[in-house]
Amino acid sequence: MSIFHRSRLVVWALAGVMLPAAPPTGTLQVKSTLENLQTAYNGESNAHAKYLAYAEQAKAEGFHKVATLFTAAARAEGIHAANHAEVIRQMGGEPQADVKEAAVGTTRDNLQDALKGESYERDKMYPGFLAKARKDGNADAIRTLNLARNAEIEHAKLYQEALNDLEGWKAAGATFYVCPVCGWTSSSLPAERCPSSFTPKSRFLTIS
Repeated sequence: MSIFHRSRLVVWALAGVMLPAAPPTGTLQVKSTLENLQTAYNGESNAHAKYLAYAEQAKAEGFHKVATLFTAAARAEGIHAANHAEVIRQMGGEPQADVKEAAVGTTRDNLQDALKGESYERDKMYPGFLAKARKDGNADAIRTLNLARNAEIEHAKLYQEALNDLEGWKAAGATFYVCPVCGWTSSSLPAERCPSSFTPKSRFLTIS
């Protein structure tokens, strides 16, 4: 069953999960919900490709744990893109992405770039798009946008942790876990279920 074909009560409840009051969107261009989903789909598609490139750079520099984190985050961004694409098609659109070649720097530079991108999505893009989807009463759009933002919150935390102790992130053998439904990412499995989509931990993807 599609993740979007569940009880509307659950969908609307999820709209408030882990979401503090949205900050001002500033210069963010909030358009129709369909256009916003296309923007989000394009962003997640590019993040997926970029993080895979960043993972290769981290591996080349000997930052094995960072490489694993980027690989896990790339998987999560792919999940977000697929979820957005499903809703875009439900709304009569066709998902479109212009995936650019990543400008790869040093691992520290790449982490800083990734943190900047995740922070923007967490603080501006997704809150702005969610406000529009709520105004429209589009429950499926609310769900996919909300689940993506919840995961970006965790990505930003992990990137900041890596930047705070970059030398300590050279160790090999690190493992990250990714929810296959929403892309929520963590260095440890949840106690029972994903805190964002409530997916059982037994279904989580292991990235190592």
